[in-house]
Amino acid sequence: MKVFSSQLIREIDSFTIANEPISSINLMERAANQIFRWLNSHFSTKQCYIIFAGPGNNGGDGLALARMLAQSGNEVKTFLCHKNGRLTEDCETNKNILINNNIGNLQHIDENSILPKIQTQEIVIDALFGSGLSKPLEGFYEKLVNHINKSKKKSIISIDIPSGLFGEDNSNNLSGEIIKADITLSLQFPKLSFFFAENRIFTGEWHILPIGLHKKAIEKTETPFFFQQKEEIKFINSPRKTFSHKGNFGHVLLIAGSIGKMGAAVLASKACLRVGCGLLTTHIPEKGHYIMQIAIPEAMVSIDYSTEYFSMVPELKPYSVIAIGPGISQKVKTKIAFADLLQKTKSPMVIDADAINLLAANKELIKLIPKNSILTPHPGEFERLIGNFADGFSKLTAQINFSKKQKLIVVLKGAHTSISLPNGSCIFNSTGNPGMATAGSGDVLTGIIAGLLAQGFSPEQSAQAGVFLHGLAGDIAKNKIGEKSIIASDLIDFLPEAFVNIQQFAILNKRD
Repeated sequence: MKVFSSQLIREIDSFTIANEPISSINLMERAANQIFRWLNSHFSTKQCYIIFAGPGNNGGDGLALARMLAQSGNEVKTFLCHKNGRLTEDCETNKNILINNNIGNLQHIDENSILPKIQTQEIVIDALFGSGLSKPLEGFYEKLVNHINKSKKKSIISIDIPSGLFGEDNSNNLSGEIIKADITLSLQFPKLSFFFAENRIFTGEWHILPIGLHKKAIEKTETPFFFQQKEEIKFINSPRKTFSHKGNFGHVLLIAGSIGKMGAAVLASKACLRVGCGLLTTHIPEKGHYIMQIAIPEAMVSIDYSTEYFSMVPELKPYSVIAIGPGISQKVKTKIAFADLLQKTKSPMVIDADAINLLAANKELIKLIPKNSILTPHPGEFERLIGNFADGFSKLTAQINFSKKQKLIVVLKGAHTSISLPNGSCIFNSTGNPGMATAGSGDVLTGIIAGLLAQGFSPEQSAQAGVFLHGLAGDIAKNKIGEKSIIASDLIDFLPEAFVNIQQFAILNKRD
């Protein structure tokens, strides 16, 4: 799914109106109907709604929704909020419909009005401003938003975007008043600002509601941002040929583990095998030998000269993919061996954990990384590698610029993990949950991506599918055992079910 800027969304709206063809008021009706249906499916009937509608088309959506809610028997109070009385044409039309039908309990409020009291049983619908806002709210609207946020209410639901939040860069906005929604119902596409951690307090839980914008406009409009879902991942559902053998599915060399951190090697190794790589050799310090052979009998073992950490590069010729980092430590000899590995390796690698920390401490090594390699930092490792950033937008910009400059793929782990590619595009992930914030989760991801890369998927495909599968396994684990109980081993255990889930989706959505 594409993620567009606010300006591009307006252009797609205009294209839809001109070419479907559909009038703007009917497109507004379509959007309000989708919101109405969502509310009916998630709340019992006969709710108490208080709707705050602004003077623009977001307000028009709110007024149309007020009519639908009132006609279906809900208790509705509607407040049309403006400073100068000027409304957009479609907002004016929906206002008149409410007046002519005497429904929705419509009242006007402005800077001279006493702000309405919000009752604890009322669901607030925020339809003040959409994603086209370009400056922080001030004056009357700032006062109104502050009033809504501080009032006791059942919940706040924002239409399209919380009023006051910008669609993209909010670096100069977050000190202002912004609606703190419990739920945001975004129309057709998510907004880029939804993917930044600091905005979660405003968006709450967000959902995407399709409103039938023109497919041709969506297809032809270019954007560097994407939100990946099952449709984009079903390519991994490729059947194996009858006479396939293990040599057809790659041989991974995984360099992992050190004294006290052999669990990282075990987790990454098991995940690599579980996603289907044909052969795996895990290079470990001598003291980890028995641990690996007992924990993962399917893996072969390469023994380092050091008893406790990675210090030498084994013969690389047998391997189709090299992954390094989980638990390897940051010893001086480890750094020297890592530099030696980078100089000897020409194919894309998977680089994680301590290997990224070594890059951060020795930035001259970055230029040695094979192009299209995949780096999988968590936020702390990313900041050590690239720097600290005040907000999500500036961090994302730096991530994309790093990928473009270094010709590397960066998988920045977290909620909606972002995957930046050398061509400047960035993909946000749709799977995963907070239960995956647990020791070893990143080691599992390293193994998954390396195992996919070994099977012949491109680095871009391996990163995208690996992140999606990892998160999907986490979501299945959450449903089976609960979010708080998830440990990294569970992610590996539920990978088969994640594969089956995607396989079933691919079969149901097969295109001729």
